[in-house]
Amino acid sequence: MNSLRVALCQINTTVGDLVGNADLVLRDLARAEAAGCDVAVFPELTLTGYPPEDLLLKPGFVAANKVQLDRIAAATTGHCAAIVGFADGHPDVYNALAVVAAGRVVGTYHKRHLPNYGVFDEQRTLIAGDEAMNLFRIAGINVGVSICEDAWIPGGPVPQVSAGGAQVVLNINGSPYRRGKVAVREQVLAERISEGSSPIVYLNLVGGQDELIFDGGSMVVGADGNVIARAKQYVEDFVVVDVEVEPPAPLSGVSFPVTEVSADPTQRAVIEMVDNQWLEPMAELYEALLLATHDYLAKTGFTDVCFGLSGGIDSALVAAIAADALGPEHVHAVLMPSRYSSDHSVSDAEVLSQNFGIDYRTIAIEPGHSAFLQMLAPSFGDLEPDVTEENIQSRVRGVLLMALANKFGWLVLTTGNKSEAAVGYSTLYGDTAGAYACIKDVYKLDVYRLAAYVNERHGREMIPVSTITKPPSAELRPDQRDDQSLPPYEELDPLLEAYIEGDATVAELVERFDPDMVKRITRLVDISEFKRRQTPLGARVTEKGFGRDRRLPIVNRFR
Repeated sequence: MNSLRVALCQINTTVGDLVGNADLVLRDLARAEAAGCDVAVFPELTLTGYPPEDLLLKPGFVAANKVQLDRIAAATTGHCAAIVGFADGHPDVYNALAVVAAGRVVGTYHKRHLPNYGVFDEQRTLIAGDEAMNLFRIAGINVGVSICEDAWIPGGPVPQVSAGGAQVVLNINGSPYRRGKVAVREQVLAERISEGSSPIVYLNLVGGQDELIFDGGSMVVGADGNVIARAKQYVEDFVVVDVEVEPPAPLSGVSFPVTEVSADPTQRAVIEMVDNQWLEPMAELYEALLLATHDYLAKTGFTDVCFGLSGGIDSALVAAIAADALGPEHVHAVLMPSRYSSDHSVSDAEVLSQNFGIDYRTIAIEPGHSAFLQMLAPSFGDLEPDVTEENIQSRVRGVLLMALANKFGWLVLTTGNKSEAAVGYSTLYGDTAGAYACIKDVYKLDVYRLAAYVNERHGREMIPVSTITKPPSAELRPDQRDDQSLPPYEELDPLLEAYIEGDATVAELVERFDPDMVKRITRLVDISEFKRRQTPLGARVTEKGFGRDRRLPIVNRFR
């Protein structure tokens, strides 16, 4: 049986860094050459980074990415070809890949199916390809190529190119992470193989880009639908795989034209397959948050972060993520106790900071809080204190964090979770003030699960057990607890998931949940949209994150 030696070049690109992205290609192309590979495969829109969004509307940007493609092509030899993603065309722009070898661009392919749902809006800036299908003969093997969404279409380009004579299909991707996505990808690829019978090389991007997380997990799926090789998740990886292929089958339909790329390889040693097992769910989620946080800072030019550390579970988890993602020397926690802060909250925050070895300081907010109350007293008069005075405390904390960030060049992390963001349980310009929200798409129950996982991951009690077990509280008034304002999270989170991820209506929800709770909580979700529009972006890990996925009007009377 013949085989194609493929290098899975799972690289971490940066949107707009055309030269840097090309450098990564040249690095791994040299490694593929040294490993005796027939072809090196790189992710979707390799040169531009993914997603380039409205950068594609700039003709100069598209032209500059083609310059880098020519640079890569010039570096190729006649032995190892490369599959490189780039933006092609003018004035119409295509999501494209190039087959490069022997110093030139041998051929191109334009993505035929442009996703326009969820986090994707490729039809805004790109044109779908409709050219005739083509095969490339690489090392004597008939190879079909496709791009990401093309593989998700039943009866689409992947089974078509297989029926047209492809012995293997190379599919390059910028497939963002959400929980459970790996299993979905495996199922989709198995379905495409059942339609066309050719093995599929699935090469995915890795890295964080704004809200999106690309988790890697590139794989090769054999003709029987089983995964035969896996790259690692959440890190750059370079995996060499000998993909066994059947001889070209007699064609019953239309055969596609074949472009010659490279000659049959000389004799070479057999390599051992690499099969990295997928991570467990909590490990997968935590690694996704680490990658997102690390890359957002690294790609925007920041090194250090600060945040408010209250002694509660949310800020404790953010502290863990920051320390594990950036290194404790780059993390600065700020304890900002108020007149209502409990002693155990302060002590828990101190213990956690010491456990992770992060810098921490205490700045009591009482002087600022009192000053604001005094300033506002003539205006407030005899009105009874209410949530207004509570929120002033949170806004004083936001001012302090932003001042420290301005003075020292740090980036402020916010610490709110998805359950709180959903119902507006936050203070605008207070605890929502910051530049990046690590856990904004993590429901509260998962915050608890992740906190337990952090301790398991480190093999000791990094987050104090008392932080995990005590009732959650904003501590903005005496003896305040979250469950005084909200249902228990065991009841709240399933309702929120059904309403947000499931797009259920109130009429549908009252059949599953307490009707009074449904009406109250869905109203809170709806009227809090204006808050969410003004909060920082953060890592998207669920099927429908606020902002990029879920876009509802602020002025909205549908209940």
